[in-house]
Amino acid sequence: MAEKMFTVGKVVNTQGIRGEIKVYPQTDFPEVRFAKDSELLMINPETNQTIPVKVERSREHKNMYVVKLEQFDNINDVEKYKGWILKVTEADLLELPDNEYYYFEIVGCRVVTDEGEELGTIKEILAPGANDVWVVKQPKGKELLIPVIDEVVLDVNVQEKLVTVHLMEGLV
Repeated sequence: MAEKMFTVGKVVNTQGIRGEIKVYPQTDFPEVRFAKDSELLMINPETNQTIPVKVERSREHKNMYVVKLEQFDNINDVEKYKGWILKVTEADLLELPDNEYYYFEIVGCRVVTDEGEELGTIKEILAPGANDVWVVKQPKGKELLIPVIDEVVLDVNVQEKLVTVHLMEGLV
């Protein structure tokens, strides 16, 4: 079975003539993922062609990262990689503190109330601002938005794929 891979960024353009690329980060840890000597997999989303790469240096610039990979030294080397995805393997995931979870661990969890009522399954996570919002697909097809705040989310058990919530007045 192929090892699971997780997206950490997307190559959106080149930067300068020395082989740097502009990367749109899709990770909570860009300073770790794009640090010197980080090993990433660059994948063509159309053909699944995979190239292992190593970060030589990077810097943040206008909500993007400008990354120089060891394998490439000029713009002609990196031009063809626009649109490619940067990924890491499951073994490269960072250990999270207690009560913090990766999105992939939350999506697919069943949601029940503290009174035992089955609400549905988390199908998506939104990040509109102050706190995340979990989109729960209910059995009848409707969606329920659950704010990820301490007063609402009581327990998350990623091993059992079960989330217990307290429905405050006005949520349903």
